[in-house]
Amino acid sequence: MTEAAALPGQPRGGVISGPATTRAHCVLAPNPSAMTLDGTNTWIVAEPDSELAVVIDPGPLDESHLQAVIDTAERAGRRIALTLLTHGHPDHADGAARFAELTRSSVRALDPALRLGGEGLAAGDVITTGGLELRVVPTPGHTADSLSFHLPADRAVLTGDTILGRGTTVVAHPDGRLGDYLDSLRRLRSLTVDDGVATVLPGHGPVLNDAQGAVEFYLAHRANRLAQVETAVEAGHRTAAEVVASVYADVDRSLWPAAELSVRAQLEYLGEHGLIEE
Repeated sequence: MTEAAALPGQPRGGVISGPATTRAHCVLAPNPSAMTLDGTNTWIVAEPDSELAVVIDPGPLDESHLQAVIDTAERAGRRIALTLLTHGHPDHADGAARFAELTRSSVRALDPALRLGGEGLAAGDVITTGGLELRVVPTPGHTADSLSFHLPADRAVLTGDTILGRGTTVVAHPDGRLGDYLDSLRRLRSLTVDDGVATVLPGHGPVLNDAQGAVEFYLAHRANRLAQVETAVEAGHRTAAEVVASVYADVDRSLWPAAELSVRAQLEYLGEHGLIEE
């Protein structure tokens, strides 16, 4: 067993940019950081014989990256006909307006403020551009407007920041809510069990070859963190900052501000369920 295969979700090794499935191609944005991992994964999705493509998450407002996405599609003989957003965080969506201008494509998103020249997105919607079938899956929790896109023909799901290719995601309190996030993970688990989804195409990090394993890891991780937060509160740590210092002591301190957002969401969840005194 390789080292990668031993990790949750069996992340693929090698270069992140390039073909990932028959219909999905990744163009990695040049914005690596502790929060974005290698950078934002911009996805070009199209039927093999189609001249039309859909782009998911054009990424930051970086002219060279946006042009690289267009050039990649054009080299494959395709025109970008539609842009979709998994959510509105800047590393996924800041380049959307400029990208729409360059490609003359509309932008569809759950949040009305992010839409340009097109209708919104809702649970159960099916995108059929160029013969492609993409099913909209609501996955709030990381943010209130988070969506995933099920690509049945490739047995894959594009998860934005709901599931990452490496590590775990932040529940960005107060916009993100832990109860919603846990429901979203269960919804994704149902896709792996009932719909045969095997591959995760994440918003950051490598492709995951074991979608069910990734979801199960995330659910177990959240249960473990909740138990740790509850124990920290019982030990007298009352503020989110105090809980972070206790529970995340072995985590790089540069990530503590993000961890504090998740802890706030966890404290809210525990309080709502009567597991701690608010």
